[in-house]
Amino acid sequence: MNEVIKLIHIPEPKLTFAHNQKMEDPRDGLTLFGPYTNTNHIGQVNIGIIGPKVQRDYVKKYLKKIHKPMKSEKNDIARPYFPGLEAAFNIFINESSIQEIDIAIEEIDKFLNYTDGYQRVYNLTELYSERLKKYNNEEHSPVTLWFVAIPDDIYKYGRPKSSIPKTEDSTKKGLKKGERDISQPFLFDDLNDLKEAYQYEINFHNQLKAKLLNEKIITQIIRESTIGYEFIWDDIKKIEYERLFETAKAWNISTTLYYKSGGLPWKLGEVRNNVCYLGLVYKQIESSINKRNACCAAQMFLDSGDGMVFRGNIGPWFNPKTKEFHISKKDAFELLSTSLEAFRDKSNTKSYPKEIFIHAKTGFDEEEWNGFIEASEGKSKIIGVRIKEDNTFKLYRDYSYCVPRGTALLVNEKFAYLWTKGFIPRIQTQLGLEVPNPISVEIIRGESDIETVCKDILALTKLNYNSCIYADGSPVTLRFADAIGEVLTAGNNLKSEVLPFKHYL
Repeated sequence: MNEVIKLIHIPEPKLTFAHNQKMEDPRDGLTLFGPYTNTNHIGQVNIGIIGPKVQRDYVKKYLKKIHKPMKSEKNDIARPYFPGLEAAFNIFINESSIQEIDIAIEEIDKFLNYTDGYQRVYNLTELYSERLKKYNNEEHSPVTLWFVAIPDDIYKYGRPKSSIPKTEDSTKKGLKKGERDISQPFLFDDLNDLKEAYQYEINFHNQLKAKLLNEKIITQIIRESTIGYEFIWDDIKKIEYERLFETAKAWNISTTLYYKSGGLPWKLGEVRNNVCYLGLVYKQIESSINKRNACCAAQMFLDSGDGMVFRGNIGPWFNPKTKEFHISKKDAFELLSTSLEAFRDKSNTKSYPKEIFIHAKTGFDEEEWNGFIEASEGKSKIIGVRIKEDNTFKLYRDYSYCVPRGTALLVNEKFAYLWTKGFIPRIQTQLGLEVPNPISVEIIRGESDIETVCKDILALTKLNYNSCIYADGSPVTLRFADAIGEVLTAGNNLKSEVLPFKHYL
């Protein structure tokens, strides 16, 4: 392998918007030209809101607010003007057609008082999920996206390792650790009913998403203080500081609304046609008796930028000695075969991708790589790329700001360091508060040009449709890997078909 150490700068990837216009910053492109699918996705969006009345009212007030222009109270290039939902995205919400489902605050408070985290979160997600499923199966007014309005206490006490303060209202309802095995039933039904909660992880967001996958119900969970802080907080200085982020919130929520309701806000501007990117997702099953058991899935991103998630099988994929995940040849074959067929179905030419890049945080062993090779034989060229956060060294320069985003140190034909964070001229600041670390990029299987691989990865940091920011520090193939793994393992061996990326966010 030839040593070709070279320091280069990769120009900032551009994004494509309506009328095939290209800009670096998604907020500039949306303001000037509108979203990429401008002509196919316009007009009224049918939304619903579920939650207690007070929290639903906060959401309605906020949705009304983002239909109007907003300007940051601080003249800051990094927080640009928001022109309004309809002006930026050509969509609007009819206030009179919003569907609502009430969740009594008394019901929420009852479950929030459960000292057992499993029982607390399970019952809270049941409150929301069962009523969403009921509406989905019985009502006739279609809802494209549900806003799930939650009190801050659900966020605070609905996460792993959260515990409620013990009060007179605290309820001790649950099972001891040795009693939670579902294969050993109790004599009494009420005790058996308690066991179900222990098949889910303590995480309100992930558990709710997992319970709605089979129903294909798309949600956006929103905390009351995110949108209603002016009505909730008493600290004037805290409120004034939060107002600095109003335009950023409006951009983020509007982009999410547009994407989850079926539109594509932007696509990569200089994407290489007929190329597919696959990010491997692994999540250890913590509740499993066999600590090697893990779930494997894949996020596939098309050349358009949109993505889908494929769930693989659960198996002994985790090696406690190496701390790495590797799947069997059979599972590798099935996972990639499913992905390739899905790409062909979505392709305008109904063909397989010319190249497929598989991104992972760990390497690929012989068995699983042979499975990938067999699945792609005669269809696509495959390249395996390992991407890791790296703090081996930092790069400094004698200026007020750090190295520019897009800096790449090409070490040899297969390995490079890439700075996905750094100074950005457009917003006159840097991503992150500290001197940025690079990510390491290594072609460990197959053949490709390392500079091209780095360019692709830099571009993939601009496909986070769950927010509207200049760029992320990680490519989208790996950015949501942990979150998707959490959703797929939030319940006991959940099964779902191939679904678009938006169902998991």
